[in-house]
Amino acid sequence: MKKSTPGSLALALAALTRQARSLGWTDTEWATRASVRKETLSRLRHRQSCDFETLRLLAQAVGARLGVIEVQAPDSTPDGHLPARVDRDYEDRLVDLCVSGDLDVGRWAGAGPRFFTAGLAVVLASMRNSDRRRLLALAERLYPGASEPAVFDRWLQRSPLRPTRLLSLIDARLAHAA
Repeated sequence: MKKSTPGSLALALAALTRQARSLGWTDTEWATRASVRKETLSRLRHRQSCDFETLRLLAQAVGARLGVIEVQAPDSTPDGHLPARVDRDYEDRLVDLCVSGDLDVGRWAGAGPRFFTAGLAVVLASMRNSDRRRLLALAERLYPGASEPAVFDRWLQRSPLRPTRLLSLIDARLAHAA
């Protein structure tokens, strides 16, 4: 695993540690049962990332499994591609994300349905002085094909947030910050 979402390793390790403690195991016993050095387990508590196999072994030892869960936002369209509605608070959070300069795929995926946030990244790529290459790469990581004209056209037709409104909100926020 190259990099974990901040805190995600700590959260996973805390859950696994609770399970180990409920089995009455010390770190030494847990590490031994997982075929992991105790020092490795100790170091994980101070890191932001680790290799997946180490975490898998620790999970397996306590009877847990690691997995990926795709979560559909509760307020999304039936196909899960778009938010069902965009109110002023949600607009503000989206504008905050857009002006932040943060291109972390996890943060963008957490901001709404992936098809929707990929479209936002494509819209941002059209702005003057934007990092077009990185924004389009982000869009593709969020939703493969998002930067293709036909897919983006579908986004334009269906999005509850018009690009002109988004861009004017971003421009206003940037002008206010300056």
